[in-house]
Amino acid sequence: MYCLQCLLPVLLIPKPTNPALMETHLMFIVLYLVGFFLERKPCTICSLVFLTAVSLICYSGVGNCIFWGNCEGHQCENG
Repeated sequence: MYCLQCLLPVLLIPKPTNPALMETHLMFIVLYLVGFFLERKPCTICSLVFLTAVSLICYSGVGNCIFWGNCEGHQCENG
């Protein structure tokens, strides 16, 4: 479970309030996770725990997910 020390702080990175910065935030998160998984090769248990945590956070509400911004209702407006 040592590899979770670098994965769990990703869940605590605050999302930007400016919608124009959401694409940059998403790109940073995705590139960090891809680089982490390629470089560190975390164990299967840590990977499953992290992916379960991300899926539960994203499932709990549309505005809570680290991969997309705050949306009013269930539809996001582009722009």
